[in-house]
Amino acid sequence: MAKEHGMIEPFAERQVREGVISYGVSSFGYDVRVADEFKIFTNVFTATVDPKNFDPRSFVDWKSETCIVPPNSFALARSVEYFRIPRNVLTICVGKSTYARCGIIVNVTPFEPEWEGHVTLEISNTTPLPAKIYANEGIAQVLFFESDEAPDISYADRGGKYQAQRGVTLPKL
Repeated sequence: MAKEHGMIEPFAERQVREGVISYGVSSFGYDVRVADEFKIFTNVFTATVDPKNFDPRSFVDWKSETCIVPPNSFALARSVEYFRIPRNVLTICVGKSTYARCGIIVNVTPFEPEWEGHVTLEISNTTPLPAKIYANEGIAQVLFFESDEAPDISYADRGGKYQAQRGVTLPKL
């Protein structure tokens, strides 16, 4: 289905695992990679995190093959892959066990029918130690749920605010 509908670009047809955190097609999903663009939250400028009025001083931009997320802190990133979800499909994305076992939690909201874009990844380091994230390697698994019928109104129909997002996308009101 993913190849037929051009759902994932670039698309790894098998789960790649040699010396990297795996990514690509899994048994019932797709293991997505994290790109090399990060927004690491910091309190250096004593900004307040406000979803209605997001202050760019609350993070620092970082572009590298690795990212160190400070202890008990948070970073935003994006997927390498660009997704196009068909009208009759919904996805749920969960963190990979390799990171979860290190206290690194990945949160992603569902990809709704007819949503498309790079996935903004929310990465939490729940440990009291710095945590390393590896760009261009697997970070989360996307699970696809196909419905027998399409919804009356898709994400594209209602002009969702995160439609066709590229790069790390900050909160929008």
